[in-house]
Amino acid sequence: MGREQWKKILVGSAGNMVEWFDWFVYASFATYFAGAFFPDGNPTAQLMNTAGIFAVGFFMRPVGGWLLGRVGDRKGRKAALTLTVTLMSASAVLIAVAPTYAVAGYGGAVVLLVARLLQGLSVGGEYAASATYLTEAAAPEKRGFASSFQYVSMTAGQIVGLGLQIVLQRTLSDDALHSWGWRIPFIVGALGAAVIFYLRRNMLETEVYEESADADATVGGDDKGTIKALLAHKREAFLVMALTMGGTVAYYTYTTYLTKYLSNSAGLSKQTATLVSFCALIVFACLQPLAGALSDRIGRRPLLITFAVGSTFLTVPIMTLLQHAGSFWPALGLSLLALVVVTGYTSINACVKAELFPTGIRALGVALPYAIANALFGGTAEYVALWFKDGGIESGFYWYVAGCAAVSLIVYLTMRETRDIDLNRVKTAENVTHAAKQVA
Repeated sequence: MGREQWKKILVGSAGNMVEWFDWFVYASFATYFAGAFFPDGNPTAQLMNTAGIFAVGFFMRPVGGWLLGRVGDRKGRKAALTLTVTLMSASAVLIAVAPTYAVAGYGGAVVLLVARLLQGLSVGGEYAASATYLTEAAAPEKRGFASSFQYVSMTAGQIVGLGLQIVLQRTLSDDALHSWGWRIPFIVGALGAAVIFYLRRNMLETEVYEESADADATVGGDDKGTIKALLAHKREAFLVMALTMGGTVAYYTYTTYLTKYLSNSAGLSKQTATLVSFCALIVFACLQPLAGALSDRIGRRPLLITFAVGSTFLTVPIMTLLQHAGSFWPALGLSLLALVVVTGYTSINACVKAELFPTGIRALGVALPYAIANALFGGTAEYVALWFKDGGIESGFYWYVAGCAAVSLIVYLTMRETRDIDLNRVKTAENVTHAAKQVA
């Protein structure tokens, strides 16, 4: 890849990292601020309340997917990416200054809810804008490799968040963290977003999008980025949802929920659980480009199928063994095994989805179906896990994750390869119909 392509990928990835730092910091620090916004009681119930607000953020993602996907298709990928990071910065500031239950009763929880809704709006557009941007910015034979940096940057955001948590755990007392220390990462996130806003204001648009002014012919002029245009691609939209189902549940289980699971169910200390997640995610991030490059050589389907088979048959034993891991090294080994399996999905799902749609509907086509699937499955994964735990049947969640992966496995087995689809040629309705038949 040329220098300009690398510049586009690096700037797009840096912004995505800050977006997901803010998104995941909520989950990783929830054990510290759960008691700040809700009355004293059962710690699991407090976590369920904060997890519920976490899930509500996901239900704004379809709205964000529609709104920001439309902006991305009509105004450009750069415009959408700049808007997403602005919204994320505002939400981080709100959480940082939200009053506690002792000060404002449930008023603080309302501020927290508003902030999560803004985050959901932002991330709902960020995924598709980033996936589209990274895929379009790459050379055709490097799309898998380039788009894998979406999950490198997403994971890097979580690694930075967990790293900051480790530092705070070692420099502040437990009381200080529960009292005010949990606000620090949200302040850091707001400042980081301001830096990325500047970078994105000066980023380059993708050649694929610029050449599509020409894009008016892609979906019929004023229909770019509209629901009307998306309805002409219902088959592809359904495929995006089905592709996402198993992957998003597994991803959120082994990333955002893992730290809580290790401390709340496996009995590890919060510090040890955080360190396990931190180390596992570093390895996970390094695997993404390797798997993405592999997909450029052998195709996308083999990796997706490997993920789905592994997740279907290994989730129950991995989660069961994790619950009895007892110490750092067994927990790390099992977490790494799970994340290696998940890499088959995370490394290439962005480019697979982007390869299904023409330029004038690509951002919305990826954003809305993906956001809906995430709202139904990814965003609720943590809450479902805690619901099973609260009901005394925690193992039911393991089977739920495996079942979602099994459904996606059926889709992976029946779809065809997307690696060789030409993004510049998927322009007319006739071409899209032909492409859909190739990947159906």
